Amino acid sequence: MHKYWKKAVAFGITVALWGSSLLPVSAMDEIWHTSEITPGMSGTAYTVVDNSGAIQDFAVDIVGTVENGKGSTPMIMAKASGPVVEAAGGILQGMSGSPVYVDGKLVGAVAMGLKDMTPYTFFITPIEEMLPLWSMPDTKNKTHIQTFDLKKYAADKEKEKQEAEEKEKKDAEKASDDKKDDADKTAEETAEEQREEAKEEVEEAERVHREEAFEDIIAAAIADAPQSADVTAFSKIHVPAPTYVPKGKLFATGFNAESLAFLGKTLGFRDATQLSALGGADDNATRYDAELQPGSAVGVAIVCGDFTVGATGTVTATDGNRILAFGHPFLHKGNVNYFMTDASIVGTIAGASNGMKIANVGNIIGRINQDRETGIAGTIGEFPSVVPMKLHVKDEALGREQSYAVRIAYDEDYLPQLAAGLAYAALSKTSDTLGESTATLGFKIRTNAAAGGTFERKNMFYNTTDVGQVAVGELMQAVGTVCADTTKEADIIDVQVDATIQGGRQTATLLSAIPEKTTVRPGETVNIKTTIQPYRKDKETLTIPFTVPKAQRDGLMNLDVRGGGMVPVSPLLLLQQTTGIAIQADDEKTQTTEGKLKALGEAGRNNEIIIAPGAAAQPLSEKEQKRVLRETKAAAERAAAEAKQHPKKIELLKDEKKAQPEGQAKFETNYIIDNVIHTALHVDHKAK
Repeated sequence: MHKYWKKAVAFGITVALWGSSLLPVSAMDEIWHTSEITPGMSGTAYTVVDNSGAIQDFAVDIVGTVENGKGSTPMIMAKASGPVVEAAGGILQGMSGSPVYVDGKLVGAVAMGLKDMTPYTFFITPIEEMLPLWSMPDTKNKTHIQTFDLKKYAADKEKEKQEAEEKEKKDAEKASDDKKDDADKTAEETAEEQREEAKEEVEEAERVHREEAFEDIIAAAIADAPQSADVTAFSKIHVPAPTYVPKGKLFATGFNAESLAFLGKTLGFRDATQLSALGGADDNATRYDAELQPGSAVGVAIVCGDFTVGATGTVTATDGNRILAFGHPFLHKGNVNYFMTDASIVGTIAGASNGMKIANVGNIIGRINQDRETGIAGTIGEFPSVVPMKLHVKDEALGREQSYAVRIAYDEDYLPQLAAGLAYAALSKTSDTLGESTATLGFKIRTNAAAGGTFERKNMFYNTTDVGQVAVGELMQAVGTVCADTTKEADIIDVQVDATIQGGRQTATLLSAIPEKTTVRPGETVNIKTTIQPYRKDKETLTIPFTVPKAQRDGLMNLDVRGGGMVPVSPLLLLQQTTGIAIQADDEKTQTTEGKLKALGEAGRNNEIIIAPGAAAQPLSEKEQKRVLRETKAAAERAAAEAKQHPKKIELLKDEKKAQPEGQAKFETNYIIDNVIHTALHVDHKAK
């Protein structure tokens, strides 16, 4: 029943509601202006403090107004008292946003406290400083994929159902004996079945529509002429520390300690904004009949699903389906596109400056679109554009397999880091080790930024400790490339990750690469026998065909034989090494996003052997060229003689039909190749 609705949320569609599920409308309360607040006023604050979900109140005494300088938000200093706040141990994290009323008029939101000071004294963000959040520009949540008019479709289907119901009723009256079982059903059960059938029909219609729309987008993207653009490098987001200590904390659930630390590091949340594994999450289902009121618990999240990253607080004010909450920033990102959730309070933990309400981020109920200094704002019943992500991890040593599914709120600043952090969390939790291991990680990104609509990459990684942190780097790079497009905002439909972990070290060292013949013609293919030494295993000899470029000039041709992860030495790199000056190639400056993705997809993989022309540090003299060729020929003769005396098993290319480009040969192995060796050919267009 929920299958379609989860999908609808994932694509950021505002869903029409049936019958009694229409959202309630509540008017905005009267407010106090900050200039009207005077010391000695007494009022009441409202919040939820236990798992009953009941909104409870405590007394508030106004101390005075604190001016923070020109252009800053004034704050109202107050003291809390009463059984509720005393039982909780003071104003706690999670109470932020709790509305404060004096004489029935709204003053503002409980927001901040002084570090290491009494938890009963706190600061209120004035409501008049929060109200502008509702009128600020909202340019997020945009998608180039055409949305499906569910409202009209649902209305049409509802009309059809009503007509069918009337007809069925008349038929039932004429043939009641034949439909006795149906007549026994209550009206509510019948209505529920009809609603479910309607939703299933909507699901199928919308699925077809979305797939067709995506195909149109890809076709249009391929048809457009590529535009050149510089790519702005991503920088980590650092949240500035506020003057006071916000009564809130960023919670993450589903993570272990290592993946939580990794996520905090990649996002830059090591200082002012803290990540905590406390709290929990429900299944993050979507509710369309949610109702919030001042004092209700509310959540905001950037990731929902088997892993959740977000925070909980309290609703300050409502106006129809719009809400204001927190009284301080979540991540202070301005115009945003985040999940709004309901929240359930588990209980409270007292502390001098870090007491908190333990809460579960619950069902998705709407979208947060403003994240500002004075609080957060959003709308119930509207949903964010998101990127669904599925992860599958297999640990061969443990014989363990696990799948995970999440939805990431579409935020280009955080999406690359979140995708990598979630992949690492899946790897870390499944493998349950920080020891030496090898991982093979493949991923697929459906996006109109890539040729054909899909970007895929697979690679093998090894590390002495915690290989997961190394393995997710290319995923972060690929998502970051899409998000960094300076010409347009690209659509990312979804991300799929498939990883396998092997215990121990799966590496090999290149020992020799000897061509079967040393003198070749341009365009000729020559077999190069390459010997590798796997870690603590027997040597293996591979036969790798290499085709000389047809345009290759006569003379010595130096070849690098290297692991795919080893950076080839180019003339530009040599110039950088000799001059010490960092130089960027012109084609890198003008390369399109599609071009960058293509380059990443075609880059050598760590478990490949690549044979390609090498760049000599300096030109060789004719005498030196002859010496290199003599040594190469002698090595080939020794190898041939040894092969006759001690035959070895020869492994051919796995796919002999696979076309290899001129001037480069790639051979996939089961090991990470960790070095570079060299060989040479003598090119002579007159050779036989």
